[in-house]
Amino acid sequence: MEQGPIVTVLHGGSAPDADLTAGMAVRAEVRYTEASGLAAALRSADILFVYDFQSDAVPGAWHAADRLSWLHMGSTGVDPVMFPELCASDVVVTNTRGVFDTPIAEYVLGQILAFAKDLSGSLDLQRSHHWHHRESERVAGTNALVVGTGSIGRAVARLLRAAGMNVRGLGRRERLDDPDFGTVGTDLYAELPSADYVVAIAPLTPETSNMFDAAAFAAMKPHARFVNVGRGELVDTDALVRALDSGSIAGAALDVVDPEPLPDGHPLWDLPNVRITPHNSGDFTGWRTEIVAAFTENFDHWTAGRPLNNVVDKELGYVPG
Repeated sequence: MEQGPIVTVLHGGSAPDADLTAGMAVRAEVRYTEASGLAAALRSADILFVYDFQSDAVPGAWHAADRLSWLHMGSTGVDPVMFPELCASDVVVTNTRGVFDTPIAEYVLGQILAFAKDLSGSLDLQRSHHWHHRESERVAGTNALVVGTGSIGRAVARLLRAAGMNVRGLGRRERLDDPDFGTVGTDLYAELPSADYVVAIAPLTPETSNMFDAAAFAAMKPHARFVNVGRGELVDTDALVRALDSGSIAGAALDVVDPEPLPDGHPLWDLPNVRITPHNSGDFTGWRTEIVAAFTENFDHWTAGRPLNNVVDKELGYVPG
């Protein structure tokens, strides 16, 4: 009987439910491991499924990957595995593009509505038993700049347009008739001054690291709000704190920060115009099932010799197109 492939599954202490991987287990040897055992589990393995996609263990164990041909990330972002040795290898990298698009778009719209309607202020008044009539802002007719035109950025653009917002995109290539963004620009500093809301969802690459620096925040409107659902490292955190503290921008909703987790005592915790969530904007009930399903579908493609879904361009650091 021909031996099946060896699949290593990196998890963070809680492996995928065996029922979810049962179909794969009958065709492959599956090794479940935490970070401490990754090197041993990689020896002679054909496939690595990074189920714990926030782990930074892969580079340190890479020396043991003597037969690996495919690495699948359980997330959209692949920056934790874009280290030089992997990028220079023949190992194919895929991601879980598509699973988190809609929930992250819903999170972005929710944060924008929370800013415009000052929902936190209403909750404060309720807790103090204070009936105080106020007016709020409209969302319809405002301008949003979505920085990052991948599948999540497109889902964000579609939902914001449905709420009546004017949306533009920022990407690598200029486009004038994009179906989701309408117009896509390439010059961040040219796009920022007209935006009421700026949404960061670009992949983390050497080109995008710290792209939101002091100059970027200075180019934004004083009433503009910044929403980051990409990576904390897209932002110069000290520059963001100064911009918020000085009133250079009006507020920020941060699902990702740098450093992460945010240390106790960091000034971002206590700024009144900041909303922080613990990197969970895409984590809807059932997301773990969805990422396993995305991997097992790709495993079916791999075993059948068909092209894999969501192949990452290792030079770009994301799935193109």
